[in-house]
Amino acid sequence: MNEILAIDGGFWNIRDFFYLNRFVDIKTHCSLVQRKNGNFVLLDACTLPPAIKEKVDQLTDGGKRLEAILHLHPFHTVHVENMHKIYPNAALYGTARHISRAPKLPWEKPRTESPELHALFAEDLAFTVPQGVDFISQNENLHFSSVLAYHKASKTIHVDDTLMFSKLPGLLQMVGLKNVLNFHPTLALVLQKRKDAVDEFENWVGELVANWQGAQNLCAAHTAPLLQEALEGVSIAERIERALGEVKWLLAAHRLRYG
Repeated sequence: MNEILAIDGGFWNIRDFFYLNRFVDIKTHCSLVQRKNGNFVLLDACTLPPAIKEKVDQLTDGGKRLEAILHLHPFHTVHVENMHKIYPNAALYGTARHISRAPKLPWEKPRTESPELHALFAEDLAFTVPQGVDFISQNENLHFSSVLAYHKASKTIHVDDTLMFSKLPGLLQMVGLKNVLNFHPTLALVLQKRKDAVDEFENWVGELVANWQGAQNLCAAHTAPLLQEALEGVSIAERIERALGEVKWLLAAHRLRYG
């Protein structure tokens, strides 16, 4: 369903339908975050139905306080032009692929995967880009990598395909199965075929866990948000470590082949 979820600390996650082959709803999202200066930034883009757009407009004074739109996933491009049309005064940032797909839009120079962009918003947001894997794969069906963003005030991670939270139906949970946080299943296909790629990926995960260990919420694109009240005593940092443990066999096989 279309909905907007408010998280304490100035974070709103907007959930949207996204149909694959017209029939399968794989969901998508974007997030509105408030900066310390009182203004707002939009992470990614999706459809804003009238009721949700009204809420966003209320928060941002009709878009006047929306400073920027940051497109974080190279392959999430469907709503880029429409979001700019709705909020044309917001500074527009994207990855190299966003810019190549919509070259006529007034893109700002720093790309969202760049340290220059990350420094611009460092007071409110931290960013990280997966290492050891393709960021923009030549195979357009491989959507593992995205720029992950951490909103410090709300302790919330915004992530697109890289991490996925599987929220099981209540009946399955009643028989002992648990909700789980995993890496996107295309990991094996995007690991770079070279020596040290696995080391770089594992080091990146370790830094993610260490730097964002205070995270209390995680909003993922195609599955469901993992909010603080549903952590069940297992922190997001611990869940990411477990997700890494689940792919150790895959990483070992890759290391055996490529070094």
